[in-house]
Amino acid sequence: MKDHNTRGQFTSSLGFIMAAAGSAIGLGNIWGFPTQTAMNGGAGFVLAYIVLIFLIGYPLLLAEFVIGRYAQSNPIGAYMKIKGGRPFIPAGFLGLLTVGFVLSFYCMVAGKMLAHFVGSFLEMLQLSSWAQWVVQDHWSPSLIFTTVFFLFTWMIISAGVKNGIEKWSTRLMPLLLVLMIVLVVYVLTLDGASQGLKAYLLPDFSKILRPQLLISALGQAFFSLSLGVGGMMVLASYTSKRENLTRMGLLVTLADLVIAFLAGLLIIPAMYVAAANGTAIFDAQGNLTSGMELIFRVLPALFDSLGNFGVLVSAVFFLLMSLAAITSSISMMEVPASYLVDNKAVPRKQATFIVGIIFWLLAVVITVNGDWLFGLVVTATTQYSQPLLGLLICIFAGWVMDRNAIIKELSSGNPQIGSSLFMKIWPIFVKFITPLLILMVFLQSFL
Repeated sequence: MKDHNTRGQFTSSLGFIMAAAGSAIGLGNIWGFPTQTAMNGGAGFVLAYIVLIFLIGYPLLLAEFVIGRYAQSNPIGAYMKIKGGRPFIPAGFLGLLTVGFVLSFYCMVAGKMLAHFVGSFLEMLQLSSWAQWVVQDHWSPSLIFTTVFFLFTWMIISAGVKNGIEKWSTRLMPLLLVLMIVLVVYVLTLDGASQGLKAYLLPDFSKILRPQLLISALGQAFFSLSLGVGGMMVLASYTSKRENLTRMGLLVTLADLVIAFLAGLLIIPAMYVAAANGTAIFDAQGNLTSGMELIFRVLPALFDSLGNFGVLVSAVFFLLMSLAAITSSISMMEVPASYLVDNKAVPRKQATFIVGIIFWLLAVVITVNGDWLFGLVVTATTQYSQPLLGLLICIFAGWVMDRNAIIKELSSGNPQIGSSLFMKIWPIFVKFITPLLILMVFLQSFL
């Protein structure tokens, strides 16, 4: 295995935080969290999510950070290197496979976001026929924009840690935040937004104790931090030993939480603004529209109702979505690329080319057969594989990895941590509480 110094390293804590936050903050935050909130009692769901992201998300995130930086390798290499890790090597390969499948369908969805951004731009140039072709629900434009998005991701990863991941994360993440705040401020000035704010911020006490609310908040807390698939482990492996991992994990968790909350301030009021303009936002069962239907039907209808200015708002919104997507796809592609670089001594540009081709071809297959294959891949990866991988990471960090090695790793950037209250509480979460909560998410998939 290569020495750490030849692998590349983040040059600042800000670079690592932006990259890790970018990995966590993706399309699931922008549309998943707001609609889950509205469907599950508003502020009650937000409160449950805040509590659970620290009970399930932060302990597991820190476990991934510790394993990654200690081994200074990808998940497969980490399990090979750390004492007791050999039986977990298949989990490393499962993580690599899972993140590849997630990357493939994620780039397909991100490609549609990019297509809508380009479509809005073409509308501003009064090229309506081209704009309509770009955003149509057909495999040919989808394939073109999926490929373009893959190329963007590939170019960033092939440039390495400092000139690729760190450079672009520190540029894209602030831009994403600025665009989101601008859109939030604008949407809140529109008719109907106040009703959306009430749905988002005022708790429906009749729903707060419903098991479904807690399960939904639990699942959102787990998935919103991109846990289980090894991305966080790989990013931590490029981090200096001087950095305080407990502080970094807390900042990444808080960044994820802030963006999710801001997304709620944007999406839910925007939906009610769309309703005020005549767009249906509830399904036949009375639930708020969510997911693809929300992004590609409800919100475009809102933008159309705003006239010429709506085209500009649409362009900014879909640029925001594209930025959120690419900050996540970077860390996804880095997982299999780092395996080839670390374990097979493949040069980085060649490694990213191989990974890009393999998972682009998989994305082509999913795109062309999207009617049945897309849902199958999403379910297999997010509902089954990801929770299982998160559970195995907890078992490894909590029960297999040497406690002294963990304390030594955490002490590298925080010398007092060994005797702190934190080291009495965090292992209990990793060993017992977080695995139990992950099991609840996992079992929910079978019910």
